[in-house]
Amino acid sequence: MAVKKSNKLPQNAVFKQILKRCSSLGKKPGFVDDYGLPLDVPKGHFAVYVGENRSRYIVPISFLTHPEFQSLLRQAEEEFGFDHDMGLTIPCEEVVFRSLTSMIG
Repeated sequence: MAVKKSNKLPQNAVFKQILKRCSSLGKKPGFVDDYGLPLDVPKGHFAVYVGENRSRYIVPISFLTHPEFQSLLRQAEEEFGFDHDMGLTIPCEEVVFRSLTSMIG
């Protein structure tokens, strides 16, 4: 029986890619600070886009440690990957996302 080698990155590497991706969003003049970070996202938070309309939500970085949120990130990786210009998009309905985040937070 052959063992299938996984092409998935270790969890820490995935989180680092997510945070790097989040910090590069919104680099329009007048919307970023001197470090290139969006002005409307408080320190310790990041923006995600959810649902068909890609509604923007600001969530705390602490959500990255919750298994339920990690599951959403894995779904996002499978559907969109990391090499796109759409921002961090979560592939679920907004009502589901709001329910999940209200239980986490």
